Amino acid sequence: MEAFTKYKVNLKKTEESYAVWVHGLPGCWTQSQTEKEALENIKDAIKTYLETIDELSKDKVSRYVEVE
Repeated sequence: MEAFTKYKVNLKKTEESYAVWVHGLPGCWTQSQTEKEALENIKDAIKTYLETIDELSKDKVSRYVEVE
């Protein structure tokens, strides 16, 4: 079974579209014509962002910590 993580995203309606970004993941953002599409797009953006971070840090020493 896959584990899911929730991310708090920020959403802003502009004259042309909806912009959405993850405050805790610098540079992770997207936009679309509808709020629903923008929220779906940010899921893909988060996945790609995290895959890229994993790839960039694959030869680095890493640890996991739990935060309550």
